[in-house]
Amino acid sequence: MDPVSSARHEGGSIPHIRREVAAPPGGTLAGEEWHGANQAKLEKLRRNSLQRRAGANGLDLRHSAYGYALIDSARHCVDDRRDLTLDEVESRLERS
Repeated sequence: MDPVSSARHEGGSIPHIRREVAAPPGGTLAGEEWHGANQAKLEKLRRNSLQRRAGANGLDLRHSAYGYALIDSARHCVDDRRDLTLDEVESRLERS
């Protein structure tokens, strides 16, 4: 007799595996963390809004490891800055 099949079919019952439920229905797993998700979503929505506003003014909003930059139609940085924050981008767009 095969040791695996005999262990699964002990007592003539239907073979099954017992496991604990990782999370209740509608709940989150123990390893999941959502603390920064809302903040990241708000930042993405704000960035997209600023990108649309920049496009309406004939500018392009670019992002790099240093920060944000507004690029004009001649492909030059506005105010020769490539390290703007979203607050600075917003204030520059309000002035124009």
